[in-house]
Amino acid sequence: MITHGKNIKIFSGNSNKELANNIAAKLGLKVGDATVGVFSDGEIFVNIGETVRGSDVFVVQSTCYPVNDNLMELLIMIDAFKRASAGRITAVIPYYGYARQDRKAKARDPISAKLVADLITSAGANRVLTMDLHAPQIQGFFNIPVDHLLGVPILCPYFAEKFKDNLDDVVVVSPDFGSVTRARNFAQRLNVPIAIIDKRRPKANVAEIMNIIGDVKDKTVILVDDLIDTAGTITQGAQALVDKGAKEIYACCTHPVLSGPALERIENSPIKELVVLDTIKLTDDKKSGKIKVLTVANIFADAIERIYEDISVSPLFI
Repeated sequence: MITHGKNIKIFSGNSNKELANNIAAKLGLKVGDATVGVFSDGEIFVNIGETVRGSDVFVVQSTCYPVNDNLMELLIMIDAFKRASAGRITAVIPYYGYARQDRKAKARDPISAKLVADLITSAGANRVLTMDLHAPQIQGFFNIPVDHLLGVPILCPYFAEKFKDNLDDVVVVSPDFGSVTRARNFAQRLNVPIAIIDKRRPKANVAEIMNIIGDVKDKTVILVDDLIDTAGTITQGAQALVDKGAKEIYACCTHPVLSGPALERIENSPIKELVVLDTIKLTDDKKSGKIKVLTVANIFADAIERIYEDISVSPLFI
């Protein structure tokens, strides 16, 4: 049985066209002809300008701000490709929104991450390719294959080169217990120790720093997280580390959501440099001299090529 389409085609929604173009260029392709716009009442329309019958279609679309618009673009594009008889449809979602509600934390909470997974599957996606889900168990919310790439293999080499002459003074810090596994993986790659910030969050987007577990005195610290939203956690953590005697503070994350007061907080924080990936396009109002952007185009291009050729994606996690 043929498990994929006869040829490969890359399409993009409006969330991150630059990344889609870079991914396609790495594969020696051009982004497919598709128009995604809105009617006068705000409804989204999609027009596919080329045949996709029997093709292996990859739709690149992060579900970042405006989240609902970008999610609906993705769903409608998938539906359009399914009805146009695409051979296989892979939703390439560099940033998977609605991932923070992955369980019932209290009575009558929704599980939005599961709802979005069901919507993507019902729309007609045959598989999903994403990076650094906020909760790894979201892979299990899908009844289709999910390839879950990691940002650490991109971020680590940057810091390994930056601190190659003084790695002995570096400590990797997890800003909360939820990021410990990611920070440990990061620290193992650099062969440096790890510390943990123990915090209590009284309500959404409000973090209260409580305690620091580990030695950070006179150390260069790298704070590691999957996403930075309002930047409250990362900047409060940076200040707490300085108060404990840390020498320099660097930070990195996969997904620069950077909403609300995030940029102002980062600018006014002790963080010397924030390294992020381009899973979310940084608009002009979110750019800063403190922020360094690395691209995920190479790893997504490699993953897409491996999926198309039906070979293992696992080597990309190493």
